[in-house]
Amino acid sequence: MKAKILLLITAFSFSFIQLSFGQGLTGRAYYKTSSNIKIAMDSTKMAPEQMAEIQAQLKKQMEKEFILDFTQTESIWKQAPSLGGGPATASSGGMEIKIMEGTQDQLLYKNMESQSYIEEQDLMGKGFLVKDSLSTMDWELTGKAKQIGNYACQEAKYMRIVDSKRFSTGMEEMETVKDTVNIIAWFTPQIPVSHGPNQYWGLPGLILEVQNEGSTIICQKIVLNPSDEPVEIEIPNKGKEVNRKEFMAIQEEQMQDMMKRYSGKPGEGNQFTIRIGN
Repeated sequence: MKAKILLLITAFSFSFIQLSFGQGLTGRAYYKTSSNIKIAMDSTKMAPEQMAEIQAQLKKQMEKEFILDFTQTESIWKQAPSLGGGPATASSGGMEIKIMEGTQDQLLYKNMESQSYIEEQDLMGKGFLVKDSLSTMDWELTGKAKQIGNYACQEAKYMRIVDSKRFSTGMEEMETVKDTVNIIAWFTPQIPVSHGPNQYWGLPGLILEVQNEGSTIICQKIVLNPSDEPVEIEIPNKGKEVNRKEFMAIQEEQMQDMMKRYSGKPGEGNQFTIRIGN
């Protein structure tokens, strides 16, 4: 009987905390992202130490800082202002590689009530406004816990198989391959919102860290109900409006055009691989 009473009190206390937070809760979370870049190149064209040098240069340039502004039901994900705009570039031994990541002012808006999103995207200099439903993420709680800053966090995992498109020089058409996506997320029930960085969402607490293969997103600072600069959710509105399926079709068409431009026999010129997927 005592155990039952204690359980009821604990549940009531947690509900009270959620109710207190829920009344006008806003926040601003600051994240840092990093990626491990893997480059596959014909060893006769570039020495392993040159490939390693290029990968190190790209990894450093692709470390970015982002801001997530959120209310109970809405959020906006955007890159923090910085002086290092433009594509990530690296060179070694006469080889130069550029990675286009879009412009700094692109936005990703998510709405938890309607489970929809609006995202600004850039393809070869053309702007698109992608509007669609949020992808359902079937998270599995693992029971693991750790501390991130001042917040107690719990671990969740998500796995799915996706179709990716791949093209290398020497190929005459794109190849469809199956990729397994494994994601680990850490969220804190102390901030009871379903938001997270980038496209991640759907857990009973703000997501503070995400590990997705070679990339990591980690929260470095959180300000709840900021008074100096109150949270204002800006809904993206730049670009040609399309849905997710239409945007993926346009993206594939552009990759097909690039494939025709660079197709040839293996061994002709520098070897490279283009891969697109979810």
